[in-house]
Amino acid sequence: MKLSPLAGDDVIFDEKNNYILEILERKNSLVRPPISNVDQALIITSVKEPDFSTNLLDKLLVVIEFNNIKPIICITKMDLLNEVEKEKIIYYINYYKNIGYDVYFNYQIEEIKNTFKNKISVFTGQSGAGKSTLLNKIDNKLNIKTDEISLALGRGKHTTRHVELIDINGGMVADTPGFSNIDFIGLENSDIRDSFIEFEHYKEHCEYRDCMHYKEDKCEVKNKVGKSIIPSRYDNYIKFITRSDRK
Repeated sequence: MKLSPLAGDDVIFDEKNNYILEILERKNSLVRPPISNVDQALIITSVKEPDFSTNLLDKLLVVIEFNNIKPIICITKMDLLNEVEKEKIIYYINYYKNIGYDVYFNYQIEEIKNTFKNKISVFTGQSGAGKSTLLNKIDNKLNIKTDEISLALGRGKHTTRHVELIDINGGMVADTPGFSNIDFIGLENSDIRDSFIEFEHYKEHCEYRDCMHYKEDKCEVKNKVGKSIIPSRYDNYIKFITRSDRK
């Protein structure tokens, strides 16, 4: 089947005739955004305007893990929270860090830039969370257009219309369209289960080798919910595998 070229493709190119002779094998490719050979995805996650959503964050983590891409969580708009709200968000941030995810705040510009070297990176996450704003801070020559959030919808207007790879700090960064809905295209329930990385620590203690951590008895993952697994993660997992929240 003939492939259409995507941003991120490695190709054999005929310079004389300005023609792509061959698209080399891809290690991964995404539909939304249309890009290939992605090494890492920075999930831009707002804590307010729009509100923090563990559901959307976990959806993105599942899709990114499934595509063998390293997820990096980037938190924005902490300055809009009061102290009580901050404590709640820090609780979630610490959990995601403890299970193995890298988490940055949007003011850690140099630390974020250091993750780009020798990698193809994408920015994704909530609309209105600050993807374009963050990219402009990382490289002020970009001058990417940003729009204010729509208060009626609680989501930002889409301001990035196409995929463009930008050379930043020795790596290529794609400014990609923001989206608030994710389809689990091509994922089986077992793929979703395996993308919840903390389950890996407990599955060997489940009674059934291929335990789905749902209706089975003697499930160690279920035993850990509310202890070492936060309830929101497990609740989202159940929503995903029962298809009650798959889109």
